Amino acid sequence: MMTQNSVRRFGAFSLGLLTTAVTVAYPMQAKAEVNSVQFEMYPVAQFVQCLAKPGQQPKVRVTVVRGNLNDHLNIQLEGFKEGVKFDMFSIENSPQLPNGAPDPNFQRKFGLAWYQSDLEAGATSLKTIFLDQIFGLDDAVGLKPVNTFHLGFWFNDPKDAVPCGFDASKPTPFNGENKAGPLAFVTRQIAGRPAKLGPLCTKPKANGTCDP
Repeated sequence: MMTQNSVRRFGAFSLGLLTTAVTVAYPMQAKAEVNSVQFEMYPVAQFVQCLAKPGQQPKVRVTVVRGNLNDHLNIQLEGFKEGVKFDMFSIENSPQLPNGAPDPNFQRKFGLAWYQSDLEAGATSLKTIFLDQIFGLDDAVGLKPVNTFHLGFWFNDPKDAVPCGFDASKPTPFNGENKAGPLAFVTRQIAGRPAKLGPLCTKPKANGTCDP
């Protein structure tokens, strides 16, 4: 587990695992460039008690400001236990419908995932390409560019989620050691647009793609 919150790390892989989390209102056909967006992430209900401060409801707010060379993302974790660490990825697919219900078509597959940062309680800032153009590819295996317009973060230490029913003998690959815990928070799909066009796409097109 790396500890510098503002350092980017990238590790792309296609996988599927546990579950949950944005309600953002964008027009299907954007008429002008959006310079900043704000949205929330939502918890996986099963694991809330393993990350929340006693008597508090954890909340996650994200602000992304478009820049000339890259974008500035600030993520704020409120109501979280001190010392519990997480690993954030941009991901292709979200497991939650706009109303928070599980997506029956998700089938435990997050798709392409990029390792973006470590997180803990408080604020973390990052600078990289986030809005409208974030993607990964692997031309060695013929993987064409794939956008990752959703965000999710996982428990770094599987043991932190054991009291909430997670089996630490079956870790997920979502940290630097590829031995993480379950999904903790994630963005939701957005009403009126294809499931893959999460909140990092500010210019959705009528044909179901994002205008770069």
